[in-house]
Amino acid sequence: MTHSDKHESLKNLPGVDHLLTLAKKEDRFLDIPRSVILDSIRSALDSIRKDILADIETGTSDETILLKAQILAKEKISPRLVNVINATGVVLHTNLGRALLCEDALNNIKKVAQSYSNLELKIETGKRGIRYEAVDELICELTGAQSAIVVNNNAGAVLLALNTMAQDTQVVVSRGELVEIGGSFRVPDVMIKSGCILKEVGTTNRTHLRDYENAVSDKTGLFLKVHASNYKIEGFTASVALKDLVALGKDKSIPVMEDLGSGTLIDFSKYGLPFEPTVSDSVRSGADVVTFSGDKLLGGPQAGIIVGQKKTIDQIKSNPLTRALRIDKMTLAALESTLKLYRDEKKAIQKIPTLRMLTVPFKDICKKADLLFKTIKKDIGSLADIDIADMNSRPGGGSFPELNLATRCITIQPKNMSVSKLEINMRGSTPAIIGRIEDNKYILDPRTIQKGQEIIISATLAKVLVKK
Repeated sequence: MTHSDKHESLKNLPGVDHLLTLAKKEDRFLDIPRSVILDSIRSALDSIRKDILADIETGTSDETILLKAQILAKEKISPRLVNVINATGVVLHTNLGRALLCEDALNNIKKVAQSYSNLELKIETGKRGIRYEAVDELICELTGAQSAIVVNNNAGAVLLALNTMAQDTQVVVSRGELVEIGGSFRVPDVMIKSGCILKEVGTTNRTHLRDYENAVSDKTGLFLKVHASNYKIEGFTASVALKDLVALGKDKSIPVMEDLGSGTLIDFSKYGLPFEPTVSDSVRSGADVVTFSGDKLLGGPQAGIIVGQKKTIDQIKSNPLTRALRIDKMTLAALESTLKLYRDEKKAIQKIPTLRMLTVPFKDICKKADLLFKTIKKDIGSLADIDIADMNSRPGGGSFPELNLATRCITIQPKNMSVSKLEINMRGSTPAIIGRIEDNKYILDPRTIQKGQEIIISATLAKVLVKK
């Protein structure tokens, strides 16, 4: 196309006002706000102008432009946060929202969110209350702590506790516990932002009680222990037990804090999983403060829970940062309902999705795999090689590092497209189905597939596999 041809094509493009007038008369734009239609028309015209200038063949009719605008408008008004099907086998998948909430929590969120509530009102007296009272007694009941407070996430909990307990003083911590959590956030960085001075002791693999003792000076404000919930060091190692660090802290009049990260309220070793210290264990060890997450092994909403000695927790509650990190009424509603289930451990295992998926017996996984296999085989048997294979799931979310959970998966090798293309198509479906690829096979893990989703997965496979 010559320069003059391009100029003529650009000159003949319809105007925005003309297209907007046409759009108002069409049913396909009926429920779309005017501002979105206008922006979509402008974007469609910009796209066509670029095609013309790049010598790319493109239509310039009113209908072509309006069709482009319609597609763009639907994309703009569609929700960005949508449901997906997790077929990866990673139970606490950070990218997919971590813990699924139990029905009790969902019902309570709806009840509290659609009506006024006593969020900060003492109904008995008619005076202002404190929002944390909805859960602090319950948390103390379940953990044995004297007092508790909840903030927006565990990084916030650590930041707030450190700022309250040790601002402008040295915090002694083992080099082997200076961990990095999700999103490249590191414990040393959180400590710096809290106003503390980091004092490293020991080595990456070995730290002794004498290392902490030798680090004590008149500048020491806190002993910090960080539980290795998202990594594991094996071999020639040594670490200091929390109870021993607490004993040293009492001897030196230095408070002790433990960050459990992915804290748990039950002993998972009873269900065939590795032992993970519970929050109650840490409280009994005598730590002044213990912090942990609400949306990992606890199986609740995103939250950072701080428990410990009443005197220290009261100081934390009065810190101005507490307001900046506080949780909203919906998080409180979800957390309260989740915590109440822990009064009956058997009920908690049955009703909290995270606990149920982590502890489900292998024979039940096999039943789910057989059902999924039969459903898929029936729908796409001629389009792919389908098999069942014993593999491993993962807890995820920085919990139980290196733990493999025995599972039974469906493996799929398409006959008319690559495995990577199948993964892309499944991820691009509605709802998006997130599987994984291993040994050039598309893997579906029943552990994280919820009841009824096998039908959706099979139908989606049938749909995408006929595409070239």
